[in-house]
Amino acid sequence: MRYYIIAGERSGDLHGGNLVKALRQRDPQATFRGFGGEYMQEAGVTLTLHYSEMAFMGFAQVVLNLNRISKFIKQCTADIKDFKPDVVILIDYGGFNRQIAAFCKKNGFKNFYYITPKVWAWGVYRARELKKNVDRMFVILPFEKDFFKKFQWDVDYVGNPVLDAVKAHHRDDQFLSKWNLSGNKEIIALLPGSRKQELERLVPVMADVARRFPEYQFAVAAVSNLDKTLYAPFSELKNVSYVEEQTYDLLSHARAAIVTSGTATLETALFRVPQIVVYKTSWINYKISKWVIQVPYISLVNLIAGREVVKEMIQDDANVDHLAGELKQLLIDSPRRKEVLNGYDEIIKILDTGSASENAAALMTGYLIR
Repeated sequence: MRYYIIAGERSGDLHGGNLVKALRQRDPQATFRGFGGEYMQEAGVTLTLHYSEMAFMGFAQVVLNLNRISKFIKQCTADIKDFKPDVVILIDYGGFNRQIAAFCKKNGFKNFYYITPKVWAWGVYRARELKKNVDRMFVILPFEKDFFKKFQWDVDYVGNPVLDAVKAHHRDDQFLSKWNLSGNKEIIALLPGSRKQELERLVPVMADVARRFPEYQFAVAAVSNLDKTLYAPFSELKNVSYVEEQTYDLLSHARAAIVTSGTATLETALFRVPQIVVYKTSWINYKISKWVIQVPYISLVNLIAGREVVKEMIQDDANVDHLAGELKQLLIDSPRRKEVLNGYDEIIKILDTGSASENAAALMTGYLIR
């Protein structure tokens, strides 16, 4: 079989890589091509474009880069026509991949969507568009199956690939020495995100928090291909170190964490690290988000639990006083810390349904040979 796979960000690349490995086990002669990153490339995908070229955050950034996005869509659709895949597999990245799904439907290319766009959070009407254009949908959150039933669409729940990735992680015993971290001081992990706009707004706040806790060592999950000046507010702090491309090892050593909203919030929970979720964007992006988002929480942790397990500090609430107050409670053996950890245990129990990558690969190959 010939597979064309499209992932537009780091998490999609990670899960895409694991999916490719699972597909190879069932289809050893398979050929893979697409948009993605290092994880997919290592799994054997020939990359046409790296996802870093498409990392636009927020409504304003998308609008400002419409010409570039249009160029990438044309590049992608031309490459699909040239490659002639048996199936196009779309991974998250809704704004881009929904357009590719429509192209596939129009041009007779079978397409599967793995990790649904968050239409349950905003743009519910897009569920009908997806149903019209997508041949099979593979969802990774338990409540998504019931959501799509409202549109008379039976989708496949395959489990959560983040749990797969965490389970597959092998802790690096040389991690502390590699990054000059002390084994005698507890570590607070800082995960400011992987997009320039996230770092510009959140790194200064995280640096202010680090100043409040000189007795702890802070480790920043830095992205190697981003401009180092984005981390400049940390530069004069002696209790802050950097860790590149080893976020899971960092979480496996951390006492607590401050995490930018996104997949990293779930990853942190699965490592059972008490966290504070933060998010800041431009004023206009925030106002638009408030208008369109239709769910009560922004973190996957709270959405899966259906209640507040971790504190979410958004926009003006993401300030040093609020963060420091909550962090103090998470660092000690307090009732608050225990409450968060108990919530994590509930989430792990909900999600643990076997390997999402293997479940998805089995279903996909089954659908393709029917």
